[in-house]
Amino acid sequence: MPTPKLIGRLTRDSSAETRGTTGVARKLPDDLLRQASRRLEIMALVAAALWAVTPAMGHLALYLTDPGDTRWAQLRGVDAIAAGCVAISIAIYVFLRTRRRDPALVINLSLAFMGIMAFGIGVLIHWAQPWFAPTDVNPMITWVGPILLMFAAIVPADPWKMLIAGFIAASMDSAGMLIAKASGIYEYGALQNVFIMHFPNYLMLGVAVVISHVVTRLGQQVTREREMGSYRLGELLGRGGMGEVYLATHRMLARPAAIKLIRPEVLASGDGMMAQTATARFRREAEAAAKLRSPHTVELYDFGVTEDGTLYLVMEFLEGTNLERLVRTEGPLPAARVIHILRQVCESLEEAHAQGLVHRDIKPANIHLGKLGLREDFVKVLDFGLVRSMAGPSEESLTDAAGMTPGTPAYMAPELAHDRTVDGRADLYSLGCVAYYLLTGKLVFEGDTPLQTIFQHLQHQPVPPSRRTEQPIPADLEAIVLACLAKRPQDRPRSAAALSERLAAIESADVDNPSLGR
Repeated sequence: MPTPKLIGRLTRDSSAETRGTTGVARKLPDDLLRQASRRLEIMALVAAALWAVTPAMGHLALYLTDPGDTRWAQLRGVDAIAAGCVAISIAIYVFLRTRRRDPALVINLSLAFMGIMAFGIGVLIHWAQPWFAPTDVNPMITWVGPILLMFAAIVPADPWKMLIAGFIAASMDSAGMLIAKASGIYEYGALQNVFIMHFPNYLMLGVAVVISHVVTRLGQQVTREREMGSYRLGELLGRGGMGEVYLATHRMLARPAAIKLIRPEVLASGDGMMAQTATARFRREAEAAAKLRSPHTVELYDFGVTEDGTLYLVMEFLEGTNLERLVRTEGPLPAARVIHILRQVCESLEEAHAQGLVHRDIKPANIHLGKLGLREDFVKVLDFGLVRSMAGPSEESLTDAAGMTPGTPAYMAPELAHDRTVDGRADLYSLGCVAYYLLTGKLVFEGDTPLQTIFQHLQHQPVPPSRRTEQPIPADLEAIVLACLAKRPQDRPRSAAALSERLAAIESADVDNPSLGR
């Protein structure tokens, strides 16, 4: 199941509705509209390839059937039309790929592209290749009909728009006949034959309008189903094995939020114990976050269950990154910055521990770093899904009962592996592992398997961080990190508040010390 760390991903905007779009683009989820844009890109590439290959194959076929006929090497009207359609198709693909486009513009562009392709086919058949044009007036089906159906299926356009644009596209075969007759190269008899030969296009147009109606209704149904309380779901931020995280907007306040949810069909399709575990973690995270008010703990806005049984959490939407991505991008951090980050995490943990809660999954990926007002490097502690009361084994979690290891092996306190009664000092051990990673860019222990990593936490002594990095680390800070990594809880700092005080003392004592990286 995805964790709230996913809520930190940057997004350009929250939904189609917030961009002021109209029509169907205002009624459908943003991710569905982006998928339609992506499908149009693919359609443009396929069209460009077909328009390039078809004339080339015609020249090749003429050469193979009659090598002595020099017409195979001559450019014809069909080549000019095909070249123009290739250029238009590539231009549309590039236009859509260069930046994220407004959904309403994409839909209108799709309908225009459908008409252009239909015009190219109509002129190609009846004017550029007059020898290919039929000599009688029997009804016929060209590629225009299938194009109508394909665009109706991939573009969530308003049915009335599909009707108008589709009628124009369906008439392109007839337009090709008129152009050919005006050029004196094709004679089809009475004017009514223009309609008689291509009335199947209009029948397919009727089917295309029905398809368009079904597609838009399904999209609107998805929108309604994605409304969680007062929030409307927008872009999908992340997906895991048991759930999803969406960017959402409050329907009245327009306040961005992140919604984590587990759908009932996901729970029903999985193992019974795993489903109970996921549900228990979900509820536990909501209950824990609701009790905590520290500015350095992710804020919970709402929690609930929809009519169809979907569980959802509504949390503040965070812009920025997490510590894991930060170190991977920038490398080890200066000591002063590490101390600044650790003290904020301590403030969040101090409140949780005072409430009798142990986080049990403190790790860089669950510590978000962003900006709050004018404050840089503002910390938010995320994912209380593994939180556990300090009351002891009598409140055994379903996660443990399911035979799953609580926490993350690379940051897990030894007592968690022993399944002993734990208190807040288990989180301080994990925070020591985080500090080690921030200072060195390396894990305290690295095993080939999770079990090997856990065993090293149980049996091995950590290498001092100063020996695993070229960056200067103050001796007092290294001593604190190693104290947090003590095997026995009683050998670690007694509380998050005590740890924060020791870190503050280093800041005060070494304010002019360049080794802090100021």
